[in-house]
Amino acid sequence: MLLSSSALEVGHMDRLKINEIFFSIQGESTWAGTPTVFVRTSGCHLRCHYCDTTYAYEAGAPMSVDEVLTRVTSYSAHHVCVTGGEPLLQPATLLLLQRLCDAGYRVSLETSGDRDCSLVDPRVKKIIDVKTPDSGAPFSFAVENLKFAEDVNTEFKFVICSENDFAWAEKFVRENQLHKKSIVLYSPSFGKVPENWLAKKILSENSPARLQLQLHKYIWSPDTRSV
Repeated sequence: MLLSSSALEVGHMDRLKINEIFFSIQGESTWAGTPTVFVRTSGCHLRCHYCDTTYAYEAGAPMSVDEVLTRVTSYSAHHVCVTGGEPLLQPATLLLLQRLCDAGYRVSLETSGDRDCSLVDPRVKKIIDVKTPDSGAPFSFAVENLKFAEDVNTEFKFVICSENDFAWAEKFVRENQLHKKSIVLYSPSFGKVPENWLAKKILSENSPARLQLQLHKYIWSPDTRSV
């Protein structure tokens, strides 16, 4: 659903609080490995135990959508990822996503999954988290987002923190038939769940999910920012 021009001009619809903008290699989703400009918004209402961007909870500076676009175009990239924090906490994110698509970029959105994505431009690839019981934000998933399962531009991501999380994710995926409609990604909680353990679980349980590693944490130091 595209936003009307009148809807985009109300209040702070054209300004965002931005934590950082940088050019790097996409480490997650089916676009992993792709040179990408990352636009990280400030602010998040959840406190997941495994969060690796706690510095984006509050820190940031206001920028207009035009200013963000100018920064993005300063890099030689065809892909842009809008991430956070939680981007959908800020109304202007919807305008930014639309403008990026209009400019010809391939755009992805990483969202925590507890915000209805109905107003997100349909051209945007949505990476929707489903928070597991041991994430620190259980039961936060907005069930409205299940309607995007049949959208080819949607992927559902589960960060697996434990055996319990794996079993819960499998039940959720199969009960909602996500594996028959969409791409399902299982990512091991970095430093907590061994990658080979999760790989073996996916194989032994005949899971329909894809194993996803945070590629950037293997290319650079896990604690390095702006990568």
